[in-house]
Amino acid sequence: MNTGTGPGVFTSDGSPVEFYAAIDAAGEPEIIQRGVPAGGSILELGAGAGRITHALTALGYDVVAVDESAEMLARVEGAERVQARIEDLALERRFDAVLLASLLIHVPLVSTRRRFLDCCRRHVRDDGVVVIQWIPLDVRATWSVGTTFGPPGFTTTITEFAPSGRDLMNLTLRYETDGRLWTQSIVERPLSDDQLTTALAESGLVVDRFLTPDRTWLTARPQPSRAA
Repeated sequence: MNTGTGPGVFTSDGSPVEFYAAIDAAGEPEIIQRGVPAGGSILELGAGAGRITHALTALGYDVVAVDESAEMLARVEGAERVQARIEDLALERRFDAVLLASLLIHVPLVSTRRRFLDCCRRHVRDDGVVVIQWIPLDVRATWSVGTTFGPPGFTTTITEFAPSGRDLMNLTLRYETDGRLWTQSIVERPLSDDQLTTALAESGLVVDRFLTPDRTWLTARPQPSRAA
């Protein structure tokens, strides 16, 4: 079970709302720009407090921000907000792009991951793209306790990184900014390249191209129908 400690409100997955409301995007919108045409419509799944949302709207994208947490969504401005679980979402409209960032593809339950990707497929246009953030195994191999991430003034440090059985990993992160400290402990499921390809195919998607040299961001496209 995911948990969190520190000041303020936490979401069901242990995310500290105050930290995510304070931190700004750190290059993600520019990466997304490489895969999504200017001015396009984007469905952002797991938008949180709008860290990426606000930058995308500033770039001229039409964004619909989806999150299960009312506390997170209350911080989102300049975009349509939808409070819902990703796996239950059914907007009956489709978008130029669907964004599944924040490593949501690494949820521990295979069934939940499948439902997340199914949600991406039913909401993306047939000629659109799904933009996914993930951690390839070669990148994950560079992680260890003490590894730090984050833009200046916002430090994220790995304090636990250990196998949890059945191909799962326990990961605890410490977040620091302005003298405030939070922790978030999560269980995640790593994916090999082949597992990623298979998971996408099961939801009718196929890898299109990688958006970064380390391959941590990619676009996937709907598989062409056999009739085509």
